[in-house]
Amino acid sequence: MPRLSYRKALTRALADEMARDESVFLLGEDIRVAASNVTAGLLKRFGPERVVDTPLSEQAFTSFATGAALAGLRPVVEFQIPSLLFLVFEQIVNHAHKFPLMTGGQAEVPVTYLVPGSGSRTGWAGQHSDHPYSLFAHVGVTTVVPATPADAYGLLVSAIRHVDPVVVFAPAGAMDVRADVDFAALAPVPIGRGRVHRAGDDVTVVAVGHLVHDALAVAEELADQVSVEVFDPRTLYPFDFDGLTASVARTGRLVVVDDSNRSCGIAGEIIATVVERVRLLAPPRRVTRPDGAVLPFAPALDRAVQPGREQLTAAIQLTMKDE
Repeated sequence: MPRLSYRKALTRALADEMARDESVFLLGEDIRVAASNVTAGLLKRFGPERVVDTPLSEQAFTSFATGAALAGLRPVVEFQIPSLLFLVFEQIVNHAHKFPLMTGGQAEVPVTYLVPGSGSRTGWAGQHSDHPYSLFAHVGVTTVVPATPADAYGLLVSAIRHVDPVVVFAPAGAMDVRADVDFAALAPVPIGRGRVHRAGDDVTVVAVGHLVHDALAVAEELADQVSVEVFDPRTLYPFDFDGLTASVARTGRLVVVDDSNRSCGIAGEIIATVVERVRLLAPPRRVTRPDGAVLPFAPALDRAVQPGREQLTAAIQLTMKDE
């Protein structure tokens, strides 16, 4: 079975959708030369009319994508740096997201915002290392964070086919993950449906994006002590709370690991919703970046601010003791 990287899964999804639907086109900064290596080969295959380099004006080309979608096209906008989403929050949330709602469904805005390399890339410092997915979930924009190559392919395909705007976060920590994949079996992944990567009986660990792989490693390390179930939401909005509730109802314990800031982050929302639904055997715990974290340039400090396996292990062990 061939091995497929997460990065190449995104490329394959883009190529497949562009071949399937002529209304799909790409735009962004330096995508013709594939600065992120995600759009590699697409200019040669599909030409400059469908792989469009833009000026360094994110607000302008994000608004352009909204207009193109209203006119019947399906633009995919690549943002090489996650913090650029702060700059275009107005264009995505107040325009693209709200037009269908404010017109009673008369307008559709099928734009996909792809963020390859979101979160920290070593040494990219404070203005390039954010993970602002909770902001989009908060306002109701469809938000997905795939963890595996197959899910990266399937969720990007589903995002492009969706009738509403979708933000696709592809974490830097997952971009080089490889997996054995049957190319013929690659298919759209339903938006809003989570996945249990590992079954367990004692505690449910919800891991977002690349942290799924850390959660699986910790679950294996603790296998002789604790039976850990690893739940990957895949979509942060709409969130599969029914799937998660079923998991926590069995295990009775909950730990959430999330590579974004603690205050007002998605981890807190997950915990709040679960405790409204399930009586836990022990207090839930979350492993996140600190409150208001701004990632430093120094690699050692960069890593120290991010949630890691040691913190997750400690949170699981504390949850098992607190009854």
